[in-house]
Amino acid sequence: MKDKLFEQVYDYLLERIRRGEWKAHEKLPSVRTLAAEFNVHRLTVFKAYQLLKQNRNVYVKDKSGYYVQPGGILAMDSQQDPIVSAYVHESHLSEIHQVQAAYQFSKALLDPNLLPNHYFSEYVKKVFDLYPKVLGTYSTTQGDQELREALCRYFTNEHHFYLTMDELLITSGSQEAIDLIARVLVKARDAVLLERPTYSPAIDVFRRQGARIIPIEIHRYGYDLDQVEMFMQKYKPRLFYLNPTFHNPTGYTVPAVQRKRLVELAEKYQCLLIEDDPYRDIYFGEEPPLPFFSYDTAGSVIYIRSFSKYVAPGLGIAAAACHPSLMKLLLKAKSLSDSGAPLLNQKIFLHYFFSERMQQHLAKLRIALSIRKDIMEEELSVTDWNWSSPTGGFNLWVKLPESIQMESLLSKGMEQSITFVPGSICDPLREYTSWVRLSYSYLNEQQLREGLKRLVSLTRSLC
Repeated sequence: MKDKLFEQVYDYLLERIRRGEWKAHEKLPSVRTLAAEFNVHRLTVFKAYQLLKQNRNVYVKDKSGYYVQPGGILAMDSQQDPIVSAYVHESHLSEIHQVQAAYQFSKALLDPNLLPNHYFSEYVKKVFDLYPKVLGTYSTTQGDQELREALCRYFTNEHHFYLTMDELLITSGSQEAIDLIARVLVKARDAVLLERPTYSPAIDVFRRQGARIIPIEIHRYGYDLDQVEMFMQKYKPRLFYLNPTFHNPTGYTVPAVQRKRLVELAEKYQCLLIEDDPYRDIYFGEEPPLPFFSYDTAGSVIYIRSFSKYVAPGLGIAAAACHPSLMKLLLKAKSLSDSGAPLLNQKIFLHYFFSERMQQHLAKLRIALSIRKDIMEEELSVTDWNWSSPTGGFNLWVKLPESIQMESLLSKGMEQSITFVPGSICDPLREYTSWVRLSYSYLNEQQLREGLKRLVSLTRSLC
């Protein structure tokens, strides 16, 4: 891999400007000062400043130094759609999610019509009968004890985890758990390994902390473990964030043999594995391999299991499991943010998810999503686009012709009420300019067919 030290310096400077730590027209540290601080050659810092200047984030005063360009990062072309502009300048997935569109291939969420909504409403009533004072009570910061006990039993039975309820933390979705972990464990310039591509909000979270992001390519077969070990030796990363089961966005699943070896490497090089597991129940054939956490005996894995995607997105329930020493740090950070996930949501989830009816419904849900995946692949079969058919999850990772200008496709798509996720948003290096993530989970079968026909037609018109 070629030397990209100057890009790490660039990311550090850009993030501090973005946070507002340096204001418009404020003088930035000299090349000599930053070179000494980072322990790099002055030419490395100079290249970073030149890139900032080229991107109009800084300007130069002769014989004086570099200064923050006013509006440099967030400035938008007034003639350009603000969502497209946000994509170009910031690459935040949340900006695309704000678009109201008839064909939302950007949302990796479950179609609400696939949930047993009448059955769910019955459980809401049941919870108020069982806990009449639930609306007048806070949860504990760590989460409802009854729910944590039930999840411990569930994880032990399903995945061979052996943990106590004190090693579980309930959060309001996986993104909160990722944010807590980043705030607790990552300091500016800490090395962090991230899959490439990966879940885009994770990129934003670790960048916000000022982390040096080291990309690890994920393939159909998993990772190049020689590369992983080399990077662990070279960069001494604080953690490695992974989404190894029906990976978002690629749909790949890391095989069991690699999972065990990665846990061994994490222990050897003292690199925490952050295992994000939001799609585990959405498999279309065989069940996926056991989580990394199942192989962990030394506290080298933090396991995040989200149930938000397919159980009840409106409840936003996730659980993080980790070693007690790490749990203390996460609890301290969470207590500064809130008093715990909403107790009502936790109680509803407890009785809803573990019911026999809901467990039976998951089997039907897998069939419904498998059919929708097949529909998407059928509609795309008329193109020369490339993808690997996933064995679970919500997404298809698709390579379009390189002649397509993604910014133009995104803009024209929104004009026709179509949204999708450009691949560069999922790339720590922002180089996947010919890839898109298309989610088949949110639209019904008719919407899928019509929306995909429109997208294919639009793409052909831009070739």
